[in-house]
Amino acid sequence: MPIKIPNELPAVKVLNEENIFVMTETRAITQDIRPLKILLLNLMPKKIETETQFARLLGNSPLQVELELIHTKSHKSKHTSAEHLLTFYKTFDEIRHKKYDGMIITGAPVELMDFEEVEYWEELCEIMEWSKKHVTSTFHICWGAQAGLYYHFGIDKYRLPQKISGVYPHTVDYKRSILFRGFDDIFMVPQSRYTSISREDVEKVEELKILASSEETGIYALSTENGKQIFITGHSEYDATTLRDEYFRDREKGLDIQIPKNYFPDDDPTKMPLATWRSHANLLFSNWLNYFVYQTTPYDIEEIE
Repeated sequence: MPIKIPNELPAVKVLNEENIFVMTETRAITQDIRPLKILLLNLMPKKIETETQFARLLGNSPLQVELELIHTKSHKSKHTSAEHLLTFYKTFDEIRHKKYDGMIITGAPVELMDFEEVEYWEELCEIMEWSKKHVTSTFHICWGAQAGLYYHFGIDKYRLPQKISGVYPHTVDYKRSILFRGFDDIFMVPQSRYTSISREDVEKVEELKILASSEETGIYALSTENGKQIFITGHSEYDATTLRDEYFRDREKGLDIQIPKNYFPDDDPTKMPLATWRSHANLLFSNWLNYFVYQTTPYDIEEIE
């Protein structure tokens, strides 16, 4: 089944060209089925690129998904046009009265700042608190995961001596996790961050269970017992060239940046990288949509508690 997105969203053209099954609003209204309502809080600067990445993954499942986009009103985007935001995005004030089957909170390039220093921190806290009673399951990504762990459970991040950048092997810690049902014993995940969380801090919180991790990069996935809150530290949604673009960007800024690990063939940045994580990324989001959203959410969306 397809993902339902606005008719004129730029992602429609891109996904159609990639043979991703997309259903526009016009076609969706002819189907007698309740789609899953998924809210995407997009905190990334390049919003069109990010919304396309998540739409691609959400669209590759047997469920109809209706994607709604919001951005923070307390931060003015410098990389996305006001016209695009006005056309396709809403603010929290416009949707706070609604309920959603699922919600995704993306990463953001603010990890070297203290959480309280982030311009939209208070607004984000309000949204995360709201999600506890208005969303069946919330999926936190990278900095969004660190922010969620800090707000909900008081787990702080710490700065790494060197930026983690590359595609790393991961394993499933909790073998009975349905979020990782069908995963290989080793699966690859893109990582791109300057900070991390401590396993020791996480293990002190009884409500959290570590689901998957990497020997090189630490905890990858953890969840509350019922999956109402899921935290993912990596970027399974990344395109094949996202890490390459980040590497060239940082190098042009004169930063002391290493070549992304396990990414460029022969560690040669002139060669086109291969995506070695796409199948696991699709399975991750498909499992989330099925087991933690579709199988859990009530048919009457107003009954979400």
